Amino acid sequence: MTTRLGLIGLLATTALVTGCASDTQQAALTGSQVNASATAPASVDNFMLVDANLEAHELYRMNDASAVVLVTQANGDAVIRGLAPQLKTLADSYGAKGVEFRLLNSSLKDSREAILAEASSVGYVMPVLLDPNQLIGESLGVTRSAEAYVINPKTWTVAYRGPVSGVAAALDALAAGRAAPAATGALGAPIAFPSRGAGAKLTYVKDVAPILEKNCVGCHQDGGIGPMKLTSYEMVKGFSPMIREVIRTDRMPPYNADPHVSKFSDTKNLTPAEIKTLVHWVEAGAPRGEGADPLAGTRHTAAEWPLGKPDLILNIPAYKVPASGIVDYQRPFTENPLTQGKWIRATTVKPGDRQAVHHVLTGWMKDVPKAGETASETRWRGSVGGYAVGAESNVFSGEVGTYLPAGGAVGYQMHYTPYGKETVDNTQIGVYFREDMPKYIMRGVVVIDPTITIAPNSKRHKEVAYVEFPNDALLYSAFPHAHYRAYSSDLWLQTPDGKKKLLLTLPRYDFNWQRSYTFAEPIKIPAGSRLIANYVYDNSKTNPANPDPNIKVTWGEQSHEEMLFTSLSFRWLDETAEKQVDSDARFAQTRLIGMMDDNIDGKLQKTELKGQMGNMIAMAFPKIDKNGDGGLDRMELAAAQSMLPNRRRQQSDGPNENTPLGN
Repeated sequence: MTTRLGLIGLLATTALVTGCASDTQQAALTGSQVNASATAPASVDNFMLVDANLEAHELYRMNDASAVVLVTQANGDAVIRGLAPQLKTLADSYGAKGVEFRLLNSSLKDSREAILAEASSVGYVMPVLLDPNQLIGESLGVTRSAEAYVINPKTWTVAYRGPVSGVAAALDALAAGRAAPAATGALGAPIAFPSRGAGAKLTYVKDVAPILEKNCVGCHQDGGIGPMKLTSYEMVKGFSPMIREVIRTDRMPPYNADPHVSKFSDTKNLTPAEIKTLVHWVEAGAPRGEGADPLAGTRHTAAEWPLGKPDLILNIPAYKVPASGIVDYQRPFTENPLTQGKWIRATTVKPGDRQAVHHVLTGWMKDVPKAGETASETRWRGSVGGYAVGAESNVFSGEVGTYLPAGGAVGYQMHYTPYGKETVDNTQIGVYFREDMPKYIMRGVVVIDPTITIAPNSKRHKEVAYVEFPNDALLYSAFPHAHYRAYSSDLWLQTPDGKKKLLLTLPRYDFNWQRSYTFAEPIKIPAGSRLIANYVYDNSKTNPANPDPNIKVTWGEQSHEEMLFTSLSFRWLDETAEKQVDSDARFAQTRLIGMMDDNIDGKLQKTELKGQMGNMIAMAFPKIDKNGDGGLDRMELAAAQSMLPNRRRQQSDGPNENTPLGN
């Protein structure tokens, strides 16, 4: 939180923008009386918005609250500014009774940075939700700042709408099962909604079908990964309520990187105009319009291989997945058919059964395993592609590639999850080669913490880990990974001068859609920098994906356990394909510290030693802490690593690009 507010002081002068209004300019309204052109709904549909600190808030995940209070806010408005102390008192008093409070900013003139500055200057204690497309404000019938909505989570109905002065009485009435009394008081400055009612002019043929063709049909077609086919007006209209819901909750398109942070070459996000067009069209009744159906006129079928026919197809040995139970990781292999080494430019993993295959990892091995042996990851020396739920092809830029030597074998780490039906998986990997040697080598390293421990019924548990780069590098992409209890994830660059920059944030992590996020331009990582990954976990009953909120959760391979794992793809600036370095060795000295150093001070204190690995180090702490300063530095930890059993020692030496991803 502190880091994300770093711009507040700089931007404070922008907070007093136009739009301030005197008390005499405010409309005095009676509670529950509304503008007829913007009527509040009887019930509130689900939505997900991020706040000014880029943390996600989904309305229906507040179903354990006794009430939800939304108060509209606009920067510079004198009324809502003056209500800040009263809002704090309400939040302090009723927050203890299980009431959730949020501010809602639907003002088109207010940027995220300006809202942060305003919140700091005024002293708002509750999150300010960003509604830049105005869809939530429109659906609530918002017309002005400083208007309060009291929502009953048992029915998701609006129990009260009116001035903030009536919120306390409305909450008391809701708790007692009575109707909220009317209230009078000042409302704030008007908030313009220029697109309100725009759906009346939209049609499927002219406005909606082109958006779906561009962004959605690729998955929602015959043979596509999507669960339904959006290939005709009748199909689209039938699913139109679902389309509205998944857009309002930001579940679709499945690209969870927040657009406020960084630019990505592989972005799947809809533009604001596309988002508003789709939602407004649904809300207008999904009119068809005149003319031929643009989607029905062409047969849409997903290509067997999205990048075209592969140069090499690796057939992973078939595996029978049982209908139920837990399947241990499978580690089969195939002999490498190449008689001469080749440089890889892209790979595509084609799961045989998408419901059963949760991940595929690969690695080349110099020697073919003997009879009875498995393809242990300890023998891997280079990746031949990978897959996790929702992932796509791996494509390298023109100057970068990876090398697949001749002969040997390709090993696989297969994670299968039964789903109630016995099935046989026949996953394939398509490999695409370069005709020439690339200039640079794509390397990989993982930010990982195998010591994470999440307490039962904890709604926002935080963990952090980092990896330190000893040499200059260019970061190409990041692949965050966790399991069902992950709530959010981000990635920061901390340079040697202590400055931090947010590179990637997933305000809402979605286990069902895991992917690599490729930066539009590679990011320079100066020598001595740290890439820091923060994860937030929701081990509470409000997490609909949580297998069991009542247990302590630790690191583990299965989905009902957890992980903190961010895979990074990069290249060293001092390495070329012709002049290679020992990449893994460069990370060895700081790997263990980065896993467990929760306060990011470059040392391990006893309080930071968790899990089996931490306990083992703690037992020898006095012997390892040679200088007696209460912290283990990188030199002292070299001795600790030598004291660990082989499996743990290897892990602490630092996972390379082939380190098991987990689920």
